[in-house]
Amino acid sequence: MISYKDSGVNIEEGYKSVKLMKEYTSKTITPAVLNGIGSFAGMYELGQYNNPVLVSGTDGVGTKLKIAFEMNKYDTIGIDCVAMCVNDILCHGAKPLFFLDYIACGKLNGETAAEIVKGVSEGCIQAGSALIGGETAEMPGFYSEGEYDIAGFAVGVVEKDKIIDGSTIKEGDSLIGISSSGVHSNGYSLVRKLIQDLSIDLNGKNIGEVLLTPTKIYVKPVLSLLEKFNIKGMAHITGGGFYENIPRMFKDNLNAVIYKNSFPMPDIFKYMKNQGLDEKEMFNTFNMGIGFVLCVNKEDEEEIIKVLIEMGERAYKIGHVENGEGKVVIQ
Repeated sequence: MISYKDSGVNIEEGYKSVKLMKEYTSKTITPAVLNGIGSFAGMYELGQYNNPVLVSGTDGVGTKLKIAFEMNKYDTIGIDCVAMCVNDILCHGAKPLFFLDYIACGKLNGETAAEIVKGVSEGCIQAGSALIGGETAEMPGFYSEGEYDIAGFAVGVVEKDKIIDGSTIKEGDSLIGISSSGVHSNGYSLVRKLIQDLSIDLNGKNIGEVLLTPTKIYVKPVLSLLEKFNIKGMAHITGGGFYENIPRMFKDNLNAVIYKNSFPMPDIFKYMKNQGLDEKEMFNTFNMGIGFVLCVNKEDEEEIIKVLIEMGERAYKIGHVENGEGKVVIQ
């Protein structure tokens, strides 16, 4: 007799991983969640809104996972997965409500899967979002043993009349940058080509650990700003760096002028630049130390930066908007 386990799928290990995961997922549950992990679907009560618009986003972690495999460290990549989704929907003024994850592997290790979900749960707590469901797929022969992939899906809500779409951005507006925590979760195919020895010391820190620093989640400080200020546009600096992401928040007849010396470049980017990377290529690939950009009225810039600093963020005026052709000019 041949069993499912003989074919490479261990159902008992799956049960074990779910049991371990519940310890973490339970910490993310809010009163709006109507059922627990283990149901066929997650239920979330929308609550009281006048004209709610649901805003959704999905993403993964990319080849940053390869660093996690080599470092045998899995408790932070879940934060990355949440961050990549919730920071995107935040750009339109949406408050993240709930999150679902999908983990795929060749051979399931319950402890490893639970470590990944531990990170997902931590990311949800940072975002004020509930983890209401997920899937762990064991696929022998499809993924190499010991390798995982993770993707996530976030849903948020915003009142229709408070959607941020960049339509009011004009020449003379200011661009404020909020610092990143490091490389975040894009550009790792290039990173891994440049850095193959993860034991390198980078100013007293192991470079592998530096590269696994989780993506910063901007939800709570930015939602707080939205209650007090007129934020005209927002951009999450992910794949495509400055050149691709900043123009996504305004019309094609405007340019973003970025002052490249207005904010500090983290050591990890300095290291990669010293390996021979062209600066324009870096601004076209990485966040360079700025993970989130706000477009605001010039008269509000100083107060917004002050409030962000009071909230513990590092924020800078990094540029302005001028008439143009829908591109980024770095000077």
